[in-house]
Amino acid sequence: MPPTNDQPRDRNVPPRNTVREARASSRPKAFWWVLGVIVFIGVAALAYVVRKPKSRSAEVREVADTTNAGPAQGYVIGKVEASVNILEYADFECPSCAGFATVTEPDVRTRIINAGLANLTYYDFPLTQHRNTVAASNAAACADEQGKFWQMHDRIFQAQDEWNGEATDVPKPFFRRYASEIGVPDLAKWESCYDSRKYQSRINANLADGLRRGVNSTPTFLIGNKLYPGMRSYDEMKRLVDSIAKSATAPMAGSAIIPVGKEGIKGTSHPAVGGAATPTPKK
Repeated sequence: MPPTNDQPRDRNVPPRNTVREARASSRPKAFWWVLGVIVFIGVAALAYVVRKPKSRSAEVREVADTTNAGPAQGYVIGKVEASVNILEYADFECPSCAGFATVTEPDVRTRIINAGLANLTYYDFPLTQHRNTVAASNAAACADEQGKFWQMHDRIFQAQDEWNGEATDVPKPFFRRYASEIGVPDLAKWESCYDSRKYQSRINANLADGLRRGVNSTPTFLIGNKLYPGMRSYDEMKRLVDSIAKSATAPMAGSAIIPVGKEGIKGTSHPAVGGAATPTPKK
């Protein structure tokens, strides 16, 4: 029998599968190679995020600061001497606030405010999760400077889905277009006011006033020294106003009502009003 190069082996040991062993020996190397690629990609992605320049809106976006805020100054519509004061703390980017402004508020203005049963004062209450809401408050305040707050208020809420923080990082062009659409007399003056964030301190003061009163969500209404969080129907608002009016002093005769209608809405700035107590809303 010719000689063979096979090495003697123990009969009790099964034959070696050299192909399987070769594959098995290569697995650890492949694993570490793939892991290394994943780590490299992860590090590269992290470096990109860190080095990526911030958008202009992120750099200039103002955050409301209630530190040393002055007296609140809301925007009132209706008879100043009305026996019932409705205070609304709202966020222009809040969907529920938009729902109230576009669905319920038109009836409230026509059937309650215009009827002289109550007045309504709007206070800015910007929430930190809404990145364009402070800009919207400034846009409305600058429109108020030229007698157009309530028109701007309505237009901003009607088009909330096109300027909010989910839709754009640069809301100014939208607000400028709205200012033009509602007939702000001097657009250059409005733009200068907006760019300088002229009324930021007023927004801060309105927010501070809401926090002092116990507001923690939007919209929240303060009627008769009691807080009512959440969107309200017309029937609810009317019932509250009627109930409070029964025990309130009748308004002065002959007071002029600020009209609301197709001709436009006329509003004026108004300092904070409402009871002295600081109610706490139910959660």
